[in-house]
Amino acid sequence: MANWPRQDDQLPLSSKDNECHTGDQIVKAHGTASESIKAVAVYEVVKGVGALLGAGALWSWHTDLEHWLITATASWQQVFGQLLAPQVDSAVHIAQVASQNWSVFLLLIFAYASLRFLEAYGLWHDKTWAYWFGVLGYGIFIPIELYYLIVSPFDWFKLAILVSNIIIVIVVYRNMKRKGLI
Repeated sequence: MANWPRQDDQLPLSSKDNECHTGDQIVKAHGTASESIKAVAVYEVVKGVGALLGAGALWSWHTDLEHWLITATASWQQVFGQLLAPQVDSAVHIAQVASQNWSVFLLLIFAYASLRFLEAYGLWHDKTWAYWFGVLGYGIFIPIELYYLIVSPFDWFKLAILVSNIIIVIVVYRNMKRKGLI
């Protein structure tokens, strides 16, 4: 009989009922994402918007892409020198490959941005699937990034990406553990 619902179980919960008191801490039960999870959600939105802006820029300049890439690379090197030179070269190579099949390239970018926005929505709204998506989505790349950091010449940008992905996995994992999801 202890598992049977009481008559007042159908009443909406007050804000006091939605909190668990553990010593000096107040932990929200369900439905409220922590500030750290909201920060990860904002980061996901920024990545999605960045991908769409990059796609828009490439699309608008795709008719004269080679000239634009040469000008942009020369301007970058004039202002910043060799800072992020491997990433600039990589971006140039990706743009040159993408220019051969714009429709597939744009479809991939829109799919990537959609996944980023979907994950951001789920994290912001404290959805369980978004926590798993975040841990697996970031965690799967950590060994790959670590491998490339070891086998290729040292690169601060690659190290920053690796560290940020590790931090995100830790933040999401700790929130999952706090919520009892694992």
